[in-house]
Formats: sequence, structure tokens, C-alpha cells
Amino acid sequence: MTRRVYLVVLLLCLGLMCPLLNGIFMDKLASKKLCADDNCVYTISLARAEEDYNAPDCRFINVKKGQLIYVYSKLVKEKGSGEFWAGSVYGEQYEDHMGTVGYFPSSLVSEQHVYQEANKTVPTT
Repeated sequence: MTRRVYLVVLLLCLGLMCPLLNGIFMDKLASKKLCADDNCVYTISLARAEEDYNAPDCRFINVKKGQLIYVYSKLVKEKGSGEFWAGSVYGEQYEDHMGTVGYFPSSLVSEQHVYQEANKTVPTT
């Protein structure tokens, strides 16, 4: 009887780990993005959040109204999708989130200052 229990537990563990071994794939938000450079590391602009946004998954960042965000890239909008930008939060009160880069809807922010034009089209990965 104990062998059966161990076998069942083993099979359950393998079944639960299967998605981890194969990876969890999410749909791409876009196939291209606009950046200031080929590696999308230079800041394009500084934006201010006009309302709160709760990230639906790990690709996105949480944004709070009034928060400043450094923008590094802007996804090229595709048919049937929203327009998203990639950036990181800024400011002492958000210290625990500083440096975390993620997407957020562009409709929730207003650009405060444009540092340089996003004129390089780069494929997303």
C-alpha cells in the first residue's frame, strides 16, 4: 500500500511540475517597438501617471496616480491590441520598485519631458 501512495505522490509531483519544465508562454503584446537606440536602454521620456494601474502579470508594472515613470520603449500598436510603453518607476517613495522595468498602458500617462525621439524600430523578443 505504501508503494502505491509513493507512486501516486510521485506522479502528482511530475504532473504539477510539467508546466514548469515546459515553460509558460504568453502572447506577445507586439512584434516591434520604438526606441532611442538599438538596445532600448536610453530613456525616451519622463511620464506622469494620471491614474492607478494594477499589473495583470509579470510583464507589467504597477503604476500609481502621480508617479513618475522613465520610458525606454514604445510598442508599435498592432490590430486589436492596446498601446503599451515600457518603463520604470521613479522617486523615493517608490524605492522598492525602482529599477523594475515593465509595460503599462500609454493611455494612463502624460509625457512630461521628451529626452530624445524614439526613431529606431526594434523587434520584440
